[in-house]
Amino acid sequence: MTFKSPHMLQGRIASLPFSLISSHYYLEQRFKPTTMAEQEVVKHTKKLYKTWSNKELSFWHKVKEFLIEVFIIVFAISLSIWFHNRSEHAHQQEDVKNFLLGLKGDLKNDLVEMNDDKGSYLKQGAIFTYISNQKLDQQLHQDSLNKYYGSIFNTTALNPNNGRFEGFKSSGKIGLIENEELQNDILDLYQENIVSLLASTARYLDNKNHLFNYVIRNQKRLTDSTTNLATILLQDEGRNVSRTLKDPGELISRYDSCINKANKIIALINKEYDLKE
Repeated sequence: MTFKSPHMLQGRIASLPFSLISSHYYLEQRFKPTTMAEQEVVKHTKKLYKTWSNKELSFWHKVKEFLIEVFIIVFAISLSIWFHNRSEHAHQQEDVKNFLLGLKGDLKNDLVEMNDDKGSYLKQGAIFTYISNQKLDQQLHQDSLNKYYGSIFNTTALNPNNGRFEGFKSSGKIGLIENEELQNDILDLYQENIVSLLASTARYLDNKNHLFNYVIRNQKRLTDSTTNLATILLQDEGRNVSRTLKDPGELISRYDSCINKANKIIALINKEYDLKE
């Protein structure tokens, strides 16, 4: 754009928003500079106002000084923003590190529980397979019932240590994890793998409750120290319920998926921060 005379240019600049020309008053009264860059902005804004208000300076000199001061102000603001963003990023990544190191501890505890649970379900599968495979003329060995009594009547379910994950996710900070593979694996574990495992567990325990109810209705004492448990487990309803419990293969598979994913996450955290077990 060209101007026909200096007076037209002067008129255009003079029409700049009053808040820009007199911003020194706002900065001085409302804005308390705390960083060197902010102090520079205030200083050069004041200088800009004084230069523009100086009637002894020529119009073109004012324009020159005006542009120089605007450049300095823009540079100071940009520098302040850069330092602020850098400081904020460092703080965010410190939060991420604290979360991941805490998560690593949570996963180690979950791995202990998951491996124990897996072993429990393998034992349950073994005793209910034994019960289901008995012929009509066969009896259950009391020694086997005594050995696996806990597996027949226990309930096993993972209680995941997911409070830290849920808190970090609800705060909107999951996206701050810059390692996308690690971020995705964490989300997959807690939002898919563990959810699937708990769904399978609920179905298995529902069948287990059918067994409990059946035993409660039919179990009787034979002596002060013995019952008819071995007999009722081989009756049709007992055998039918046992068949639904003899194959926890889906559960075992989902425990394996969670265990493998947890171990992978721990390995990625160790790699991220150069940690050793």
